[in-house]
Amino acid sequence: MRLKTSLLKEPKHRELVSCVGWTSADELYSCSDDHQILKWNLLSNDTSVVVKLQDEIYPIDLHWFPKTVSGKKQAVAEIFALTSSDGKLHLVSKSGRIEKSVEAHRGAVLAGRWNYDGTALITAGEDGQLKIWSKSGMLRSTLAQQGTPVYSVAWAPDSGRVLYTSGRQLVVKPLQPNSKVLQWKAHDGVILKVDWSAVNDLILSGGEDCKYKVWDSYGRLLFSSAPHDYPITSVAWAPDGELFAMGSFHTLRLCDKTGWSYSLEKPSTGSLLSLCWSADGTQLAGACGNGHVLFAHIVEQRWEWKNFEITLTKRRTMQVRNVLNDAVDVLEFRDRVIKASLAHGHLVVTTSLQCYVYSAKNWNTPLIFDLKEGTVSLIVQAERHFLLVDGAEVYVYSYEGRLISSPKSPGMRMDILNSQSISLSNDTIAIRDTTDERVVFLFEAQTGKAIGDGKPLIHKIEVVLIALDQCGSSNDRRIALIDKNRDLYLTSVRKLGRAHSIYKIGSMVDTMAWNDSANILCGIQDNRFTVWYYPSVVFVDKDLLPKTIFTKDSSEFSRPPQMVSYVGSQVTVRRVDGSLVCTAVSPYPTLLHEYTSSARWEDALRICRFAKDQTLWSCLAGLAVANRELSTAEVAYAAIGEIDKVQYINFIKDLPSKDSCLAHILLFSGHVQEAEATLLQANLIYHAIQIHINLYSWDRALELAVKYKTHVDTVLAHRHKFLQDFGKQETNKRFLQYSEGVEVDWEKIQAKIEMEFAKERERAANSSVRSSVSVRR
Repeated sequence: MRLKTSLLKEPKHRELVSCVGWTSADELYSCSDDHQILKWNLLSNDTSVVVKLQDEIYPIDLHWFPKTVSGKKQAVAEIFALTSSDGKLHLVSKSGRIEKSVEAHRGAVLAGRWNYDGTALITAGEDGQLKIWSKSGMLRSTLAQQGTPVYSVAWAPDSGRVLYTSGRQLVVKPLQPNSKVLQWKAHDGVILKVDWSAVNDLILSGGEDCKYKVWDSYGRLLFSSAPHDYPITSVAWAPDGELFAMGSFHTLRLCDKTGWSYSLEKPSTGSLLSLCWSADGTQLAGACGNGHVLFAHIVEQRWEWKNFEITLTKRRTMQVRNVLNDAVDVLEFRDRVIKASLAHGHLVVTTSLQCYVYSAKNWNTPLIFDLKEGTVSLIVQAERHFLLVDGAEVYVYSYEGRLISSPKSPGMRMDILNSQSISLSNDTIAIRDTTDERVVFLFEAQTGKAIGDGKPLIHKIEVVLIALDQCGSSNDRRIALIDKNRDLYLTSVRKLGRAHSIYKIGSMVDTMAWNDSANILCGIQDNRFTVWYYPSVVFVDKDLLPKTIFTKDSSEFSRPPQMVSYVGSQVTVRRVDGSLVCTAVSPYPTLLHEYTSSARWEDALRICRFAKDQTLWSCLAGLAVANRELSTAEVAYAAIGEIDKVQYINFIKDLPSKDSCLAHILLFSGHVQEAEATLLQANLIYHAIQIHINLYSWDRALELAVKYKTHVDTVLAHRHKFLQDFGKQETNKRFLQYSEGVEVDWEKIQAKIEMEFAKERERAANSSVRSSVSVRR
């Protein structure tokens, strides 16, 4: 990936250009010390003078009023804030008319920025003051006062805090009075420019020490560049938060969000005093010290999937290469390519007006449909459909171009969603809330409605990354999440009337990804490459989880790496320096998942015997219990030496009825409440009481016996024997109360138990006869 830059032969401005701002994807305004504001039309290549400012107005900063507010389109007059060296703030209309001018600061007004919802404007001055203004230009408050000029300012994503420069230090100040101010030394020279991404919540700074740096919102350094030849005069995040640009004297650099450089350009621009991205994130404009306006657009982006490599060669052209036979196809588009995604055998490309869907089997005839909004900020693919985020709404389309659903969540800012905060599977959409990061909303992919009772998943602390598994039925859908403590959790999406616990399956996890063809999870855990061959085993037999994990050293990936994809048996990881590293995972677990999902249990046993791997046997044991395939489970547990579980499985197999068998499988998996409910529903009251006796859950056993008026003496007898064995006296008031009125006779109890089993066997025999008769009919 790189930036393709273009400059006119002769500059249109006679003096240095101080600031630029896009009104649309193809229209730009530029301001210069020659007092002119020019409008640039990229479609017709025309340049026209919007207005000639008064001679005393030397513009310094320009910022357009935001077009979207919390994902909704604004129906307001298009105005921009213009700051100047005479200490004034000007509100200027698109036609160039100055709507309002106010005395803002003593000395030059060095920066002016609207917040994300357009309700406030902040200005920073040479006098060291920061002031907040209303939409109409009325002074609301003075936020800060210091002894050094404030060269640059930026809003936090929530518009509740402000980042500004203070000499060599960066300051994050909340708007709420008496709130804690965060301040730290960021550079060895004066800081000239800052930016704060609304999508990834990362801070960017550049200074006179000739370095640019990336910080998190707590002031922790994530990346520091090598010193450049000249001071860093401009920095700007791309709208999607994946890239940023940095400008210096005769220097323009395109970087990944983690800091490493994609490309370095050396245009003849003088110092790049300001950089501004277009709303679709494909174009960049720079204000140059020699009077030029620099234009750049992104080319040579690459997408890979299996044996296909796709490259964006020009703004409207892609090249598809099949590495197996070196066949090359060229894809032409009517408009500029904005976003693209390649996965699950399909390429999805969005331009400013349309969406193109290609199948990997046929690159000649794409399916094309029009988009409601042109600025698609994110594409997420699943096997059966894909999802588009356009800044205002989320849409799910089939690969035939049919709109399937559009989930709605009031109050959520769709414009700051990214690949870490949204996930898609064949039946589920998961979206992390943009206002409260502990909350994950879950929607049905087919209808767009909230799953179950409509209540979201609420984690105890903020969630950093979410991912849905891709295979299996919707009832078994799982979601994995990494929180701010770097702990990895797994939980069920659909609770189906029973509250599944959220299980912690890993700690110190930096990144993760699900396999595209089996529910296998991989991640980087505490400097180890880790693969959870069957993470859902925690819902079946928690003891098996550590036995189904494969780990190896991950020093080749450096730290912190980013998981790009897990396709087939190959995992692709991006290192901190930007290079891609591939590593292979054993293909046997994927085959095992494939065999068990299609009930080929003999083949599953055969592959385990061939591989002679304890991890594989442990996976098979869990998969067999989950699918209630007890004979296979018995063999698998025996292979890993779990003799006690083999005996329990034998006991389950000997049970007379299907209901008691199912209940004991649930009990085996630790689901006591579900086991009890199954037995009570089948009117097997004694069994329900007995499982609580076996678990020493005495109060519940007595409660059931009293409620159903049966086997109270059984519970009392077992309780008495239990206390006798441990040499203790009865202290429970309820047991003392019932002991007085109930006589305990072990012979009668044994006779009643035998009668219960006889009844159950008889009922099981009758039901099997009925089912065979219905089959004959």
